[in-house]
Formats: sequence, structure tokens, C-alpha cells
Amino acid sequence: MLNSITDGLLCCLMGKTTNAVGPLDSVESSNGYSFMEVKPGRILRVRHSTPNRLAPERPEETQPGEPERGTVHCKRKITVYRNGQLVIENLGDAVRSEILHCQNSSGEPNSTVELELSDLAGQAPAQGPAGTPGCGTREAAAAPGKRRKRKPKKVVNIDCKKQITSCKGTHSDVVLFFIHGVGGSLDIWKEQLDFFTKLGYEVVAPDLAGHGCSSAPQIAAAYTFYALAEDMRAVFKRYAKKRNILIGHSYGVSFCTFLAHEYPDLVHKVIMINGGGPTALEPSFCSIFNMPTCVLHCLSPCLAWSFLKAGFARQGAKEKQLLKEGNAFNVSSFVLRAMMSGQYWPEGDEVYHAELAVPVLLVHGMHDKFVPVEEDQRMAEILLIAFLKVIDEGSHMVMMECPETVNTLLHEFVLWEPETPAGDGQGEKK
Repeated sequence: MLNSITDGLLCCLMGKTTNAVGPLDSVESSNGYSFMEVKPGRILRVRHSTPNRLAPERPEETQPGEPERGTVHCKRKITVYRNGQLVIENLGDAVRSEILHCQNSSGEPNSTVELELSDLAGQAPAQGPAGTPGCGTREAAAAPGKRRKRKPKKVVNIDCKKQITSCKGTHSDVVLFFIHGVGGSLDIWKEQLDFFTKLGYEVVAPDLAGHGCSSAPQIAAAYTFYALAEDMRAVFKRYAKKRNILIGHSYGVSFCTFLAHEYPDLVHKVIMINGGGPTALEPSFCSIFNMPTCVLHCLSPCLAWSFLKAGFARQGAKEKQLLKEGNAFNVSSFVLRAMMSGQYWPEGDEVYHAELAVPVLLVHGMHDKFVPVEEDQRMAEILLIAFLKVIDEGSHMVMMECPETVNTLLHEFVLWEPETPAGDGQGEKK
């Protein structure tokens, strides 16, 4: 027990990676690292930085009689047919931004990615508001000549009002959560954590189980999506305030989506970095991670370098050093295999993502060989309020490769507040 506590403290104070910590109720070092016991014997390292504010600033309040600032009427109809066809009709306000712009690889403005809405029952296709991110449908083997009316398998109606406001570092009710993906640790967010901490933001970044300095149970069930999601729920419930912004990378995006779906009133904005498309998670049975454990253990150094080659656009000493300093892919072969085989989340399909009414910023490194840009484009089409930004110089670990660009982009989105539309629906009462 004494050795476990010592190892845990060394991990916090010296950045030592140990994966062996003891159950500490409240041990926090001077640099903001602490251990959180989410379940008996299941310990997560968490970096929690709270700025010292002499006079915390509160968000500006709307004066009586004035329209609510940043209020958006989120209204859409999602219809699923038995043949797999998905039809999304956006009926609420159009959301525009003068700060954020979707861009393609050439850098030309592309305010939204649109697909034609299906022609139901011989009627003219419905049109969503021009310039609304996320306006589109998914056609699945629909013959163009058929006009017969079909009964939907499922219909989901979204009708709510969201107040999307600017979040400053001086606001005392704002918390930024950073969640890493497979093989990473909270250290991959170093540039972002330092940047936002200096601006006065309260930030929270956990190590997933088996990663960084968190405990590493030797049982595969400890690394399923649902087990890790409950860990993130516990972290969120402990540190969340009134307005919370979730930032996820790769697999970490799935946990951000889960929390945004579970806590729609608390999650204010979401940032997805190289997260992929809006599809349900299923483990790949053709993956090299399903090799026998003994074989995987022997190949683990090679696997780490294969991640490096696939994730980085350039194979220079700088990129290799970044991974080493960020403790990226510094996990055991058992944890790596269990994480990959445990990615089972059938609920997280397109409809699940389409139900989200929270604004989302999608950041994609153009040279990412894990996640094609088409997947993030698909995500932008499905989400109700989404902005896609492609960084030409980045790849899978874009926040480490291009920290200044990513920090600026994230900060703009955190401060972004939509214009209050003057159209219909602002005076409605539900």
C-alpha cells in the first residue's frame, strides 16, 4: 500500500508513468494533479486547475424585455425507415458565425455540406434553412422511381431552445474537460491545458483507466466502452458546473458525445478532434489487436511505432519526441488489446448523434491516416449545429503538432456566440 501511494505521488510530481496507484481519497499536489477513486480500487489521475480569481466575472444577464442573447430554436424531425433510410428535416433557426468557417483541403470557404432531402410520398423535398450546418439526409438503396408511402420505423422530434453564450476565462461557471483517446494520456493536452489555464479557465483532464498514471486493472471488462464511460461520468459529475465544454480526441470523442447526450442542460459546447463519423462502435475482428496476447506482447514496440507512422504526417525527430513527452501509446499490450476489443457501443449511431442540440466544432488533421476527412464531413452533416475545420499541416495528433493553430481555433469557438435570429419562433412559448 505504501509503495502504491509513493508511486502515485511520484507520478504526479515527476511525471513518472506507473499505472500502479493506491486508493487515495484526496491527494492533490501543488501542480494540480490528483487521484480520484471512481470505484473501489479503480483510480484515475486527474489534472484539475482552478485559477485564483479575486473577483470572478459572471456572464452578462439579459435585461427584461430584451431577446435572450444567443438563443437558438433547435427543431428537427428525424425519421428512420425499415430499409435503413434516415431522413433529417431541420425546422428551426439557421445558425451562422462570422468567426468559424468550414473549409475544405484547399482552404476555400464551404459554409455547409448539404445533401438533398428525400422525396417522400411524391412530395417535393423539404429544404432546411440555408447555411445551416448539419442539414442533410442519408439515402440507403432508395430507388428514384418509387413514390409509394412507407411507414417509418422510428420518428424522433427535437424541439427546444438553447442559449449558446460566450465563455470567458473570467466566468466562474465555466469548466473545460479534456478527454484523450486510446494509447494517450492527459499529457497529450499539455499545450492546451497550459494555454487555457493561463487565460483563467478551470480545466479538467483525466487519464483513462490503464493510461498515464491511472490504475490498470488486469481484466478486459475494465476497458469496455461502458466501463470507461461511467468513469468519465463520475469525473464529470464531480467537477461540472453550470456551463461545461467537452473536448475529446479520437476515441475520447465518443465519451464527449455520451456525456452531451446524458447531460444536455450542463454541456454547453463540444469539440471533437479527429473523432470520425457518427457510427455505432463495434470492435474490428480483423484487427491486429485481436491477435493472441503473447504475440501482441512481443509486437507491442512495433505496434507503437506503427501508430506513430500512421498518426503523424512527417517522420521527424520532433514528432517522435512529442509522442514521448506526451506519453502517447505508452500503454501495455494487454490494455491496448482490451481497449480495441472493448469498443462496443451500438447505441451511438447516426440517430443518437442527430439528437444532439449542442454546438459542435469538428477539427480534422488533413494527413490523418486513422480517420479519413470524409468521416468528419459525415459527422458535420448529421449534427444539428456543427462547424468543420480542416488543418492542412496536421494529422491524427494535430493538437500536439499544431498547438498554436488548435489553441486559437478552440478559443474562438469557446468565445463564439451565435447571433439571435430575427425569424420566426423567437416569441413562441412552449
